Amino acid sequence: MAAKNNIQIAAQQAVAVSAPARASIEARLLRRFLTTLGDPPIEFLLPSGERVTPAAGSPVCQVHIKDRSTLLGMLGDPQVRFGDGYAAGRIEIHGDLVKLLEVIYRSSARTDVEGSIAHRVAGWLHRPRRNTFAGSRDNIHQHYDIGNEFYSLWLGETMAYTCAYYPSAEATLEQAQLAKMDHVCRKLRLRAGDTVVEAGCGWGSLALHMATHYGARVRAFNISREQLEFARARAKLMGLEDRVEFIEDDYRNISGRYDVFASVGMLEHVGRENYSELGRVVRRSLTSIGRGLIHSIGRNRPAPLHPWIERRIFPGAYAPSLGEMMQIFEPWELSVLDVENIRLHYALTLRHWLERFEAAREAISTMFDEHFVRMWRLYLAGSIAAFETGTLQLFQVVFTTQENNDIPLSRQHLYPL
Repeated sequence: MAAKNNIQIAAQQAVAVSAPARASIEARLLRRFLTTLGDPPIEFLLPSGERVTPAAGSPVCQVHIKDRSTLLGMLGDPQVRFGDGYAAGRIEIHGDLVKLLEVIYRSSARTDVEGSIAHRVAGWLHRPRRNTFAGSRDNIHQHYDIGNEFYSLWLGETMAYTCAYYPSAEATLEQAQLAKMDHVCRKLRLRAGDTVVEAGCGWGSLALHMATHYGARVRAFNISREQLEFARARAKLMGLEDRVEFIEDDYRNISGRYDVFASVGMLEHVGRENYSELGRVVRRSLTSIGRGLIHSIGRNRPAPLHPWIERRIFPGAYAPSLGEMMQIFEPWELSVLDVENIRLHYALTLRHWLERFEAAREAISTMFDEHFVRMWRLYLAGSIAAFETGTLQLFQVVFTTQENNDIPLSRQHLYPL
């Protein structure tokens, strides 16, 4: 009888904290918070040792919050304070981090979190930084100028920091990045002798690919000094200095006329208040039969970038909906020819990046510190989750001038045998 009682007592102690009479105020606040998120299948271990488990189903992982101030901060401002707590080591995840974040994204999508007063207040508090001339340079410097050596540890040989294109799920990261560049060039119907202006060229891989494999002449604009130093050194090594010019300047200062306008992975840094200005730059840059492509992270409907990402990783960033992207084209009568969404390719790209990032964790920790490692791990894992759940999209939009009739009648040119 005594043994049976002991088993019953142990079982009662293992049961989730749910009854208000037995739960601490922290556990009750957390339970209420989880209800607003749609009761995701996650177990929480509180600083007191209490466990708050899902209302139904088995947890996919456990979130261990190590101190009361971190718990209260997370409950008050979860979008920023959860990430800060994880980066600082005050929150530990026992289980698959990507799976945890996928569960949170999917659960939140089923609730009206964005319509809540708390969410609107948080949105006001965490407004993204503006992309003025000076603001853009500062925003780009904070993300891209933290060391070419750091990025080289996990971006791969191409140093392409944008979504790759996987001809098969088994393709390597390098194969997929080269396939992406070819996919872009085929969409632009790039030919030998074409003049190209690229807005936001990263470490120069696309510009160099266009010159090497398609015979184009490219002027590439960028405001990241470290990226440009790398790109110029690579152009010199490849003997392409006479065909590719890397210019340290803002896209708003692009001058000249070109056959092709390309922008891969820059629109996120433009700011939607500047979309019409970008469209003006595009229109004045293209010849009467010019064509262009903009490749950008996006959304199904307008919403700010996750505030923790914007604040800690990508200052000033914004991922537009397709409707918002049309503000680039419509005022300047630029005709959209094709739209492709390749979001699952970005999920695959990010998985390759995260795998390489983790393999280089010790070296990265030596370069920076453990806080930096955890912060970037969360950013990469959260990005995988966002693309796999459809929270984020990846749009490639092909366009031309209104008067151009030199347009292919099919998409056959995109998929050569």
